[in-house]
This record gives sequence, C-alpha cells and structure tokens, in this order.
Amino acid sequence: MSESADLDVAVLGGGGHVGLPLSLAFARAGLRVGIYDTNEATLERIRDGHMPFREAGADQLLCELLPTGRLDLGADAAMIERTRQLVVVIGTPVDEFLGPSMTVFERAVEEIAPHLQSGTLVVLRSTVYPGTTAFVAQELSARGASVDVAFCPERIAEGHALEELHSLPQIIGADQSRAGDRAEALFSHLAGKTIRTTTKEAELAKLFTNTWRYMKFAVANQFFMVANEARVDYSRVLRAIREDYPRAADLPGPGFAAGPCLFKDTMQLAAFTSDHFPMGQAAMQVNEGMPAYIVSAMERHYETLRDRTVGILGMAFKAESDDPRASLSFKLRKLLAWAGARVLCTDPYVVDPRFVPLERVLAESDILVLGAPHAAYRSLPVDGRDVVDVWGAMGEGIRL
Repeated sequence: MSESADLDVAVLGGGGHVGLPLSLAFARAGLRVGIYDTNEATLERIRDGHMPFREAGADQLLCELLPTGRLDLGADAAMIERTRQLVVVIGTPVDEFLGPSMTVFERAVEEIAPHLQSGTLVVLRSTVYPGTTAFVAQELSARGASVDVAFCPERIAEGHALEELHSLPQIIGADQSRAGDRAEALFSHLAGKTIRTTTKEAELAKLFTNTWRYMKFAVANQFFMVANEARVDYSRVLRAIREDYPRAADLPGPGFAAGPCLFKDTMQLAAFTSDHFPMGQAAMQVNEGMPAYIVSAMERHYETLRDRTVGILGMAFKAESDDPRASLSFKLRKLLAWAGARVLCTDPYVVDPRFVPLERVLAESDILVLGAPHAAYRSLPVDGRDVVDVWGAMGEGIRL
C-alpha cells in the first residue's frame, strides 16, 4: 500500500447525485479530489465535461474544474490508497420487508479495508440506519484498519446541492474527539458553521429530518382527500388557511411525496423503534396511496377508464428533476393501465424509450394527469381536455 497522499479527499460513490456535487464543491474549495465510482460510463461522461444528471450550476463548474487537475476519476479501489480522507456516499436501502439491509455496508467494508492507510478519516455521508457508523468502525477495526470514523449527513435538496453545501450547517457526528475534529476541518472547507454530535445523534437527526418532511406531505395529502370527499375546492381551503397566517405557512400543498429518500428513511425509523412508528407507517400508507386514490376518483367520475387515453405529464419524482427513482408517476401509470386505460407518458428531462413527445400526449389523450409539476406544464394549453392536477400547478387550482 502506498504511503503517499496525493489526494486531499476521495469520494466513494463520487459519480452519484450526492457524491458528485460534493466532489465538485471540495474541488472548488481548492482540494484535490478523487472521484471513485464503479460506473465507468458515468465516469467517462464526467471526464468529457458532461454532468450525468441535472444539478443547478454543476455543468459550468465541472468544465471549469477539469482543466485544473483537481479532479481525478477512477473505478479502481486502489484510489483509496492515495488519500487519508475518504467520504463514503452509500446509504442503507430497505429490503422486501421494509427493514434496513446492511449488506451494502458489509460489502463496502470488505472493499475499502485493504486500501486504507493507517490514520485515514472515514466519513459516512448518506442516510444510514442508526448504529451503522459504529458498526462500520468496529468492522474496519476487526480487519486491522486503524482509522477515524465519523458520520456527516448530507442534507441538500437534489438539484440545489452546490448552493446548499455552502449555505447549510454541516452536522459532524463523531464518538471520538479526534475523528470529530478532523471531520469538522474537512467540511469547514464548505460551510461556515458546523454542529457537533455523537454518531447516533447525527444518524437520528438525518432520519428525523426526512421523516418530518414525509409526514408533513402525508398530512397535506390526507387533508386534500378529506376535502375532495366532501366535494370542497381544496385550493380555496388552502388559501383560507395560509393567507397572511404565519402559523400555517409551512403546510404543503398536496402531491406525490416520492424520491429515493423520504419513504425509505421513514421505514428505517419504523424498523428502529420498538412500536414500529405507527405515525410513520400511516404517512407511508397515505403518500404511497395517492396514485390509487387518484385512479379511484377518476373511475368514479368517468364510470370506467377503459377505451380512454390518459396522458401523464412528468415522470420524475419532483419538478425540474431528471431523476425518476421511486417516482409515484410510475405507480400511477401501472394503476391506470390495470384500470384499462391506454397510458401515454412524457417528461422533458427523464430519458426513457417508453415515453412519447409532449405533442403526441396532447394530441391523443382524453385526460391529462400532472405527475410532476415541471415548469414546462404550467399554463399549458390543454384545449378543453379534462385535467387532473392535484398539485395545483397548471394555473387553475387543484383539480381531480
């Protein structure tokens, strides 16, 4: 193993939605950064100066940084040997029983342990099941790796990472002072403020943050369902609640609460608690049930969806994103097809051979359903077609 450290930091998973913006931000701060990722196609795209996904400001920053030599890309784990600071950007997935799967971290430990220099700082960055940081520290030690381990969770909104990596405080979770001091020094390159906690406190802080957002969306969706069942215009109800009333300003509107984090993290918290977190379970049922509620309401209104063509506008999991992971628009598509409808899908950002151009959706659809409230669909001329817009984003309020 090399005893040199020509890289200031390496990012395992450095080509992904969390790892790549972090790598660019470190390099912008003047650090020499190793982007370690096993996806060769992604690495080649980055080398060519193209972001593999949408991220505000990242395309220009990547092109500015490549000529500086501060970015080194590779798919060989030997890159880890060239640094004494490693950020691991892999999260804890949930299994088929909606419980945490630790297999990904067991594999990661096996992968990185032989390449770690003595005294390396290992920072876990993605959301993890409580106790994972201590588990990784123990497993690395059992394999003879003398390292410092910390948990410093990312808290960025996808698409706004480069801004929020600097504007938001960085949580530094560490159980030993040296690991905390070193992690704080690393992330002080990005943020002016850091918050020190233990590893488990930091792990819970991240899970609580995502679960709180998920539960707020569930309350908003449940309120919408109550109002809709009462045949009340929920747009007017929301206005009455929010307008010039600060204590209700944080009530979201209805919509699909989706993406790769919120549902998963809520289920991890449910698995962690002794009572299985019934409030989180209820939020999951409400949010995951929104597509079925929409289809059921459409069937009641039209009596049947057979022989009707339904166009879904937007298949990303949120507006202005090209990320389809865990998007509820796909569940909506499946349920509409099961109900007998012919379904056409379109999205200005998500590339999928099953999708069709917007023009064809508008030309052939009897009913339009807004799946993701992209700006391109706001004030879209629909020429008298029926529109389902639970987001209230197309200019005529919430419609179902």
